[in-house]
Amino acid sequence: MSVASAARRGTPDFDSVVIGGGLVGAAIAWGLTRAGERVAILDEGDTAVRASRANFALVWVQSKGLGMPEYSAWTVASSKAWKDFARELGGETKLDVSLQQPGGFSLCLSEAELEARKTVIQRFHNQGTLALTGMEMVDRATILKAMPEIGPDVVGGSYCRLDGHVNSLRLLRALHTSLKARGATYLPSHTVSAIRRVDRAYEMDTSGGPVRGGKVILAAGNANQALGAMVGLNVPMKPERGQILVTERVQPFLNHPVVTLRQTDEGTVMIGDSKEDGTDPAGTNLGINSVMAQRAVRMFPLLGRVNVVRTWRGIRVMPEDGFPIYDQSKTHPGAFVVTCHSGVTLAAIHGVRLAPMIARGRLEAEVAAFGTGRFGIGFSRSTADREPSGP
Repeated sequence: MSVASAARRGTPDFDSVVIGGGLVGAAIAWGLTRAGERVAILDEGDTAVRASRANFALVWVQSKGLGMPEYSAWTVASSKAWKDFARELGGETKLDVSLQQPGGFSLCLSEAELEARKTVIQRFHNQGTLALTGMEMVDRATILKAMPEIGPDVVGGSYCRLDGHVNSLRLLRALHTSLKARGATYLPSHTVSAIRRVDRAYEMDTSGGPVRGGKVILAAGNANQALGAMVGLNVPMKPERGQILVTERVQPFLNHPVVTLRQTDEGTVMIGDSKEDGTDPAGTNLGINSVMAQRAVRMFPLLGRVNVVRTWRGIRVMPEDGFPIYDQSKTHPGAFVVTCHSGVTLAAIHGVRLAPMIARGRLEAEVAAFGTGRFGIGFSRSTADREPSGP
């Protein structure tokens, strides 16, 4: 039976319809199929302005959750779940997502930066989550031992043993490969224009025709703000631009990811820590690129002899206060929203913990803090995690 004919007959063809085929949507869909559901993924397709193609690929705990202890705990749980998640994906698809979790650093290039970093660490201590995350301040000698190529301007920094990185493009491919093998229906060129609840199911008007499902999960990044309004959900977003530089391949020299710089499994070096207002992904700002390159060379002088081969600007998915948003609509039962900045970091827990809750039709207490009810009651984006790397 075709999707369109199922819609005309009024019978949901899917248990769940996930709107959004990027890393967040794919991880949720993967978890739903793992729970035995019939799943469709509605996607704009390869022409979409997709954060999944423009991210920094960190699995990152450091600095997550300042102002929301629950986010620290959730991130730690995902970091610890990543090894089994990657193994399961690899076993299914024969694709290695190149997970590495050697611990990561945040480097300081002045005493002022070092003092500011100490203040952040102290705030985590005061919040009661420092021991949970395993963050610690480290001196230059400790960093030099772990990364002998650092420059003389590095005066110290912080370290978290749970931090790491992956090949995020291969991760997206692995999720979609697994979804196809499990019988999920991927529908590109299906931009959603309307969502209606009809006969205890959801009917979506899309550019590719109508689609019906028993549940609908909004996982379309910044577009969730408009989609949420269709099902009675307040999903305030504040997207921002970020730029990334990528160098030519060089001999391995960086055994640990840095929050603003990492060497990929393919040998290239990614550099990115910019933040700009706006949602236009076109073009790049050479002034910002210059500042990022200068800081990278101060951290690792050998990069001064390496060519940049490409650069791009992307749009970060960013909830208004910086923290994830997970909720089910009170007016539209079975309509869920999943929105976050850290789609790579949280992919594991989205697949193995959050998706099963959605499959059961009820979010559990451990994610209650991420509900939409927190907006309008004094939350400030300035208190949120501000991961500085990657669009």
